[in-house]
Amino acid sequence: MDSQPDSRGTDATRDIRPPAHALEAFHQEFDYLCRTLQRLGIREADVEDLVHEVFLVLSRKWQDYDPSRPLRPYLFGIAFRIAAAHRRRQAREIPTEIPEIADQRAAPDQVLFADEARTLVLHALEHIALPRRAVFVMHDLDETPMRVVADTLHIPLFTAYSRLRKARREFEHAVIVLQKGSR
Repeated sequence: MDSQPDSRGTDATRDIRPPAHALEAFHQEFDYLCRTLQRLGIREADVEDLVHEVFLVLSRKWQDYDPSRPLRPYLFGIAFRIAAAHRRRQAREIPTEIPEIADQRAAPDQVLFADEARTLVLHALEHIALPRRAVFVMHDLDETPMRVVADTLHIPLFTAYSRLRKARREFEHAVIVLQKGSR
């Protein structure tokens, strides 16, 4: 069964059977990991390389994965650690910006509107510290239950709720500031 993304970017219908091996998980969750890494502040030009790093780690740790538990939080934990390491490496490098190519399949006005909204969200996410951003992305954007978020990030449940509350305030403030700045 193929899954179709809904308007929030999550899968409306999911394949109930867990993947049998890491390669199957790679094919099943590639798009999810691309979105997740972008939400964690990874430039689009680096996303595919880091997704491949996630699956290299996943293939080495596949025997540790418990198929009775959801795959996405497990993958998020791996992606979070890889994104954090990448951000530390990137902070030591001289930044270079590579222009992104717009999707040519959609109407130009739809592409523009979607790009503006996506850019606003990604820029607002940049204003949230990574530990709080991870909780915000997992819970509010990926709709992961808070107990799973806390378990995945190895933090107490109340700490996860505290980080979520702070991240929501920071996100709202960042959106307001960014919208005022674009006028």
